[in-house]
Amino acid sequence: MTGPIHFDDRYDEPDQLRDQLRRLLRHRVLIALGLLLGVLSGLALAQQRAHTYTSTSEALVRSTADPFGAVGVSADNQVSMTTEMQIAGSAAVALRAARLMGQPDTRAAGLGARVRVTNPQKSQVLRFEFTAGTPQRAARGANAFAEAYLGDRKSRNEAAVQRATRALDQQISVLNQQLAGDQLAAKSAAQNQLYTLQKRVLDIRSRDTDAGDVVRRAVPPALPVGPGLRTLLALGLVCGLLLGIVMAWVRSSLDTRIRSVGEAQTAMGAPVLGMLPREGGSGDDLLRVGRTEGLRAEAYRAMAFRLRQIAGPSGLGRVLVVAPRQAAAAEEVAANLAAALADDGDEVLLVDAAPDTSDLATRMPLMPYEAPTLEEAFLPAGSVLVDADLTGRFAFSSSGAYGAHTRAAHRALPDAGSSTVVVTGPFIDNADALVVAQRVDGIVVVADLGGTRRDDLRQVQELIGCAGGRLLGTVLDAGRPRRRLAVPRMLRRRRQYGPASYTDSSTMDLPVQDGTLTVSRR
Repeated sequence: MTGPIHFDDRYDEPDQLRDQLRRLLRHRVLIALGLLLGVLSGLALAQQRAHTYTSTSEALVRSTADPFGAVGVSADNQVSMTTEMQIAGSAAVALRAARLMGQPDTRAAGLGARVRVTNPQKSQVLRFEFTAGTPQRAARGANAFAEAYLGDRKSRNEAAVQRATRALDQQISVLNQQLAGDQLAAKSAAQNQLYTLQKRVLDIRSRDTDAGDVVRRAVPPALPVGPGLRTLLALGLVCGLLLGIVMAWVRSSLDTRIRSVGEAQTAMGAPVLGMLPREGGSGDDLLRVGRTEGLRAEAYRAMAFRLRQIAGPSGLGRVLVVAPRQAAAAEEVAANLAAALADDGDEVLLVDAAPDTSDLATRMPLMPYEAPTLEEAFLPAGSVLVDADLTGRFAFSSSGAYGAHTRAAHRALPDAGSSTVVVTGPFIDNADALVVAQRVDGIVVVADLGGTRRDDLRQVQELIGCAGGRLLGTVLDAGRPRRRLAVPRMLRRRRQYGPASYTDSSTMDLPVQDGTLTVSRR
């Protein structure tokens, strides 16, 4: 047996990273779907952000302590900005802001949820950021919350002054009553105490109770909040690409179909004899070799050459061409392989071992019986010639001419002499194929690239090993054209080849050597 056969396989790369990339590129639809979802998400987010505006105002918080009397105390420590931030976001300030904006008190909670209060580091400034559906409402809300906070703080400062002076006023009233009496000895001490209390009241009331100033008024913003449309679309493309790659990777991991030469060789443990390219045309054109010129016909010729190399000087012998589950691919490969072998001058016999389930005879240009020449003396009884046009002729025999049981396939196989190509039904679903595999010299498995599962190929390999067969290799079919209706094809063949008589609605009789070949009509 020769060494491994190398093909120009686009999925067979030594670099693992490149191989993974090619696995992902098989599922381009999923990657495109991820990109589409990303772009749509970016557009939806941009549409949502297009009607959202944020405006900012700032308020300076003043300390109520005496700046000249608070010696050694910094201005930052005179006011707790953390406490003021909590107060600025409270429900009381939201209620004041709702009234300033002319909104009912019931909407105060909703307005409070739209404002964000922050404090720049190492400052006594509160920043109000208000979000609304229009630029004007955003600016109006930010200014209203700044003014509402300053008004609330001023009210709290005035209330603190009143609480502090209320007790002093009561003491002053008591001293005034004492001075109005006749106790002259105590007047001097009462006057000094009264003077001290009055001075404290004047000091408290003279302090500035103003809460602060608005150092930055909000203006209507020109652009909506958040990134622009281009940024969101770019972000959506990146996220969509990542989503598509993940979906393609998951799909590739769950895919059990044969996608490359390497996967077929790993599943079967045998070389790949050829890869049939995708080609146009009608599916009724079964024979490609000798009748049409193209990549597919050249692939059949190359496959026949490799089979001769594998067989060696002893000759090809009897070769079984079989598919795991789809017999149509095996029929095409078997017919064209026989034509390619005949093209090189071999005496070739094509045997259909499953005529009950196959329409191979109705799809080939069978010739009417003529007296065999000396070159055609190898023809066995019950066979008919097939016109392969430029290639020449090869013989075709159906096991249906020998009976209806499995033993008929044994009788249809010659013992020696010509090269024999046998085709049968699906190897997994047809038990007769396993019997035929025991009588041939080699087996060629046909798999659909992208359609046959790896588990089916492994099962075929196990069955061939159990039957004691010899696995020659695998043929990968990248795609076959669709077939037309069989009835018009048979009618055209009848007009072309003439001597064919129909015995009933389901069979067709062809005159062959030593009798008549009955072919099931499909």
